[in-house]
Amino acid sequence: MSSVTVIGAGPAGLMAAEVLSAAGLEVDVYDAMPSAGRKFLLAGKGGLNLTHSEPFDAFASRYGDRRAQIEPLLRGFDAQALRDWAQGLGVETFVGTSGRVFPAEMKAAPLLRAWLHRLRAAGVRFHMRHRFVGWTPDGALRFDAPGGEEIARADAVVLALGGASWPRLGSDGAWVPLLQARGIDVAPLAPANCGFDVRNGWSAWFAQRFAGQPFKSVAIRFGAFHRQGEFVATATGVEGSLVYAVSALLREEVRAHGSATFELDLLPARRPDQVLAEVAHPRGSRSLSSHLKSRLHLDGIKFAVLHELLPKEDMHDPSRLAAAIKALPVTVVAARPIEEAISTAGGVRFEALDDNQMLRASPGVFCAGEMLDWEAPTGGYLLTACFATGRAAAQGVLRWHGNAGQGQNMER
Repeated sequence: MSSVTVIGAGPAGLMAAEVLSAAGLEVDVYDAMPSAGRKFLLAGKGGLNLTHSEPFDAFASRYGDRRAQIEPLLRGFDAQALRDWAQGLGVETFVGTSGRVFPAEMKAAPLLRAWLHRLRAAGVRFHMRHRFVGWTPDGALRFDAPGGEEIARADAVVLALGGASWPRLGSDGAWVPLLQARGIDVAPLAPANCGFDVRNGWSAWFAQRFAGQPFKSVAIRFGAFHRQGEFVATATGVEGSLVYAVSALLREEVRAHGSATFELDLLPARRPDQVLAEVAHPRGSRSLSSHLKSRLHLDGIKFAVLHELLPKEDMHDPSRLAAAIKALPVTVVAARPIEEAISTAGGVRFEALDDNQMLRASPGVFCAGEMLDWEAPTGGYLLTACFATGRAAAQGVLRWHGNAGQGQNMER
């Protein structure tokens, strides 16, 4: 029986292990952390968003420039397939009001426990606290283990090493130089689904009063991007779901030009002419803040950010103030550090892989999950693609193994 080593015990690695063990191969899973699925468990802390229920074409569009590479993998394991798979583990799912799909219990732990139990019952062996540190000169795998360095050999290897976000959970990007040393093309890792620092920072007044508070029922426009939702003010800038949705565009604009300016619509339910009429309405002896609260229900952090970003003269000019309420320019100058990001952009370029997700420069070594060069917004898209790429890499191993059994040499 042939053996396969899977390095990385997150969703991509575990899915690869499941497919390979079901095909009758011996599977060993290695991971640097004390237990499997550390980041997966964190993702489920506030309610595990497994996938999304939107139509397939819209779903596939979420992968941007890498849609062409990810879409075929999703066709092999789409959102419904993921829900069916969870049900097979005894985990029922439901569609939330936003279209996102969650386990009925809203937790990751029950699903992970059932999954690991099934994998162990299928004969998958787990080696925890084993950090992958590269290859020996003759192609064996090297691990830093509790008892010192260990060497492992296998007929094939699936790398599912994650990106570089949340390094304390195991995804630290330390694999990048190891692969580059073998001539593998790796796009630089960058923060994705991340927050940003605003130009010159918030004032001490604004940061002390409003850091951690949400902007609710707002909209962001940046180029062709226009979406309603909410996000949060931080001590230095902005973060949260609506910012994450546009983060790839903002990051690339900052990278190219040093800054990016988006328009914040504080009252997306109101037309510009309606806002202007209310702002221009005589306010008598009332303060501006009382006036805007009374006429537009605009107060708190929404009024504060106008005070923060607009010149004083604009605050007292009805036309300029109304225009700012509908399109307040917010300039960001830096993405937050990759360690704070939800996910990572960059990684092993698909051009470095063959149709089996095998590294062209390292026959017998396959890649899956977030370490590949793709990104997607939050909403279930990240996890779905991790599962799908893990499954596809395992199927690539089986095809390659089958071809090897027909006369090709299995290289290590």
